[in-house]
Amino acid sequence: MLHLNLTLLLVLVLGSGLGAAFPQDTLKKSCSLSKYQFLVPHELKAVQKMKEQFEDIMLLSNRKCNTRLFHRKWRIVELSVPDRMVLVEAELALVTAMLGLPAAPRFAETRQRPLAFLTQAREDLRGCMATEAPSHQPSGKLRHWLQKLQTAKKTETPGCLEASAILHLFQVLNDLRCTALREQCT
Repeated sequence: MLHLNLTLLLVLVLGSGLGAAFPQDTLKKSCSLSKYQFLVPHELKAVQKMKEQFEDIMLLSNRKCNTRLFHRKWRIVELSVPDRMVLVEAELALVTAMLGLPAAPRFAETRQRPLAFLTQAREDLRGCMATEAPSHQPSGKLRHWLQKLQTAKKTETPGCLEASAILHLFQVLNDLRCTALREQCT
Protein backbone atom coordinates (compact mmCIF):
# COMPACT_ATOMS: atom_id res chain seq x y z
CA MET A 1 0.00 0.00 0.00
CA LEU A 2 2.84 2.35 0.90
CA HIS A 3 4.56 1.49 -2.40
CA LEU A 4 1.37 2.41 -4.33
CA ASN A 5 1.10 5.77 -2.54
CA LEU A 6 4.76 6.59 -3.24
CA THR A 7 4.29 5.69 -6.91
CA LEU A 8 1.22 7.89 -7.14
CA LEU A 9 3.05 10.77 -5.43
CA LEU A 10 6.01 10.37 -7.80
CA VAL A 11 3.71 10.44 -10.83
CA LEU A 12 2.00 13.60 -9.57
CA VAL A 13 5.31 15.37 -8.89
CA LEU A 14 6.76 14.41 -12.27
CA GLY A 15 3.54 15.31 -14.05
CA SER A 16 3.43 18.78 -12.55
CA GLY A 17 7.13 19.29 -13.31
CA LEU A 18 6.63 18.33 -16.95
CA GLY A 19 3.60 20.61 -17.18
CA ALA A 20 5.78 23.54 -16.14
CA ALA A 21 8.40 22.60 -18.71
CA PHE A 22 5.92 23.11 -21.57
CA PRO A 23 4.31 26.56 -21.61
CA GLN A 24 0.54 26.45 -21.79
CA ASP A 25 0.48 28.75 -24.83
CA THR A 26 2.14 26.07 -26.95
CA LEU A 27 -0.65 23.68 -26.09
CA LYS A 28 -3.32 26.04 -27.42
CA LYS A 29 -4.66 25.54 -30.92
CA SER A 30 -2.87 27.83 -33.36
CA CYS A 31 -4.82 30.32 -35.40
CA SER A 32 -5.16 29.38 -39.03
CA LEU A 33 -7.63 30.86 -41.45
CA SER A 34 -5.70 29.61 -44.49
CA LYS A 35 -8.55 27.34 -45.58
CA TYR A 36 -10.57 30.50 -46.32
CA GLN A 37 -7.96 32.01 -48.67
CA PHE A 38 -9.38 30.02 -51.57
CA LEU A 39 -12.91 28.83 -51.02
CA VAL A 40 -13.88 25.34 -52.12
CA PRO A 41 -15.96 25.38 -55.33
CA HIS A 42 -18.79 23.27 -53.91
CA GLU A 43 -19.18 25.75 -51.03
CA LEU A 44 -19.33 28.65 -53.48
CA LYS A 45 -21.88 26.78 -55.61
CA ALA A 46 -24.06 26.16 -52.55
CA VAL A 47 -23.91 29.87 -51.65
CA GLN A 48 -24.67 30.88 -55.24
CA LYS A 49 -27.64 28.50 -55.43
CA MET A 50 -29.02 29.86 -52.17
CA LYS A 51 -28.55 33.47 -53.30
CA GLU A 52 -30.29 32.82 -56.63
CA GLN A 53 -33.18 31.06 -54.93
CA PHE A 54 -33.49 33.96 -52.50
CA GLU A 55 -33.47 36.50 -55.33
CA ASP A 56 -36.38 34.60 -56.91
CA ILE A 57 -38.26 34.78 -53.60
CA MET A 58 -37.48 38.51 -53.36
CA LEU A 59 -38.96 39.15 -56.81
CA LEU A 60 -42.20 37.53 -55.73
CA SER A 61 -42.42 39.32 -52.40
CA ASN A 62 -41.84 42.87 -53.73
CA ARG A 63 -40.07 43.78 -50.48
CA LYS A 64 -38.90 47.40 -50.00
CA CYS A 65 -35.79 47.81 -47.87
CA ASN A 66 -33.57 50.78 -47.11
CA THR A 67 -30.70 48.86 -45.55
CA ARG A 68 -27.38 50.06 -46.95
CA LEU A 69 -25.34 48.23 -44.38
CA PHE A 70 -22.85 46.75 -46.81
CA HIS A 71 -22.29 49.99 -48.73
CA ARG A 72 -19.13 51.41 -47.15
CA LYS A 73 -16.96 54.35 -48.15
CA TRP A 74 -13.85 52.32 -47.36
CA ARG A 75 -12.48 48.97 -48.42
CA ILE A 76 -11.42 46.13 -46.15
CA VAL A 77 -7.77 46.45 -47.26
CA GLU A 78 -7.69 49.83 -45.51
CA LEU A 79 -8.23 48.09 -42.15
CA SER A 80 -5.65 46.47 -39.91
CA VAL A 81 -5.78 42.68 -39.65
CA PRO A 82 -7.39 42.81 -36.16
CA ASP A 83 -10.01 45.27 -37.51
CA ARG A 84 -10.67 42.90 -40.40
CA MET A 85 -11.27 40.07 -37.95
CA VAL A 86 -13.76 42.17 -35.99
CA LEU A 87 -15.53 43.25 -39.19
CA VAL A 88 -15.82 39.76 -40.64
CA GLU A 89 -16.92 38.29 -37.30
CA ALA A 90 -19.72 40.88 -37.13
CA GLU A 91 -20.71 40.22 -40.75
CA LEU A 92 -20.73 36.45 -40.19
CA ALA A 93 -22.74 36.88 -36.99
CA LEU A 94 -25.40 38.80 -38.93
CA VAL A 95 -25.43 36.38 -41.86
CA THR A 96 -25.63 33.25 -39.70
CA ALA A 97 -28.39 34.79 -37.59
CA MET A 98 -30.37 35.64 -40.73
CA LEU A 99 -29.84 32.21 -42.26
CA GLY A 100 -31.06 30.69 -39.01
CA LEU A 101 -34.46 32.39 -39.29
CA PRO A 102 -37.46 30.23 -40.14
CA ALA A 103 -37.99 29.84 -43.88
CA ALA A 104 -40.05 27.95 -46.40
CA PRO A 105 -39.02 24.27 -46.38
CA ARG A 106 -37.34 24.33 -49.80
CA PHE A 107 -35.30 27.46 -49.00
CA ALA A 108 -34.50 26.20 -45.49
CA GLU A 109 -32.98 23.09 -47.06
CA THR A 110 -31.00 25.10 -49.63
CA ARG A 111 -29.38 27.28 -46.99
CA GLN A 112 -28.29 24.49 -44.62
CA ARG A 113 -24.91 23.93 -46.28
CA PRO A 114 -23.99 27.66 -46.50
CA LEU A 115 -25.15 28.12 -42.90
CA ALA A 116 -22.93 25.28 -41.68
CA PHE A 117 -19.95 26.60 -43.65
CA LEU A 118 -20.40 30.19 -42.44
CA THR A 119 -20.94 29.07 -38.84
CA GLN A 120 -17.67 27.13 -38.97
CA ALA A 121 -15.87 30.13 -40.46
CA ARG A 122 -17.18 32.33 -37.66
CA GLU A 123 -16.02 29.86 -35.00
CA ASP A 124 -12.56 29.65 -36.60
CA LEU A 125 -12.38 33.44 -36.74
CA ARG A 126 -13.43 33.79 -33.11
CA GLY A 127 -10.67 31.39 -32.12
CA CYS A 128 -8.13 33.54 -33.97
CA MET A 129 -9.47 36.69 -32.39
CA ALA A 130 -9.13 35.16 -28.93
CA THR A 131 -5.49 34.21 -29.51
CA GLU A 132 -4.24 37.04 -31.73
CA ALA A 133 -6.21 40.13 -30.71
CA PRO A 134 -8.07 39.43 -27.47
CA SER A 135 -8.38 43.08 -26.40
CA HIS A 136 -8.34 44.86 -29.76
CA GLN A 137 -10.21 48.16 -29.93
CA PRO A 138 -11.72 48.85 -33.38
CA SER A 139 -10.57 51.87 -35.40
CA GLY A 140 -12.87 54.85 -35.87
CA LYS A 141 -14.21 53.82 -39.28
CA LEU A 142 -14.88 50.27 -38.12
CA ARG A 143 -16.46 51.49 -34.88
CA HIS A 144 -18.79 53.70 -36.97
CA TRP A 145 -19.80 50.70 -39.13
CA LEU A 146 -20.40 48.53 -36.03
CA GLN A 147 -22.70 51.26 -34.66
CA LYS A 148 -24.50 51.34 -38.01
CA LEU A 149 -24.95 47.56 -37.74
CA GLN A 150 -26.41 47.84 -34.23
CA THR A 151 -28.80 50.57 -35.38
CA ALA A 152 -29.91 48.46 -38.38
CA LYS A 153 -30.58 45.48 -36.10
CA LYS A 154 -32.92 47.67 -34.02
CA THR A 155 -34.65 49.59 -36.80
CA GLU A 156 -34.83 47.26 -39.82
CA THR A 157 -37.23 44.38 -40.19
CA PRO A 158 -35.80 40.86 -40.02
CA GLY A 159 -36.81 40.42 -43.68
CA CYS A 160 -34.76 43.44 -44.76
CA LEU A 161 -31.76 42.37 -42.69
CA GLU A 162 -32.03 38.90 -44.20
CA ALA A 163 -32.19 40.34 -47.71
CA SER A 164 -29.18 42.57 -47.10
CA ALA A 165 -27.14 39.73 -45.59
CA ILE A 166 -27.93 37.21 -48.34
CA LEU A 167 -27.62 39.63 -51.25
CA HIS A 168 -24.19 40.74 -50.01
CA LEU A 169 -22.97 37.28 -49.08
CA PHE A 170 -20.20 37.26 -51.69
CA GLN A 171 -18.90 40.53 -50.24
CA VAL A 172 -18.79 38.84 -46.83
CA LEU A 173 -16.94 35.87 -48.36
CA ASN A 174 -14.46 38.24 -49.99
CA ASP A 175 -13.94 39.99 -46.63
CA LEU A 176 -13.30 36.58 -45.07
CA ARG A 177 -10.79 35.78 -47.82
CA CYS A 178 -9.01 39.11 -47.29
CA THR A 179 -8.82 38.46 -43.58
CA ALA A 180 -7.36 35.00 -44.20
CA LEU A 181 -4.79 36.42 -46.63
CA ARG A 182 -3.69 38.96 -44.01
CA GLU A 183 -1.63 41.70 -45.64
CA GLN A 184 -1.71 40.28 -49.20
CA CYS A 185 -5.33 41.12 -50.03
CA THR A 186 -6.01 43.60 -52.81
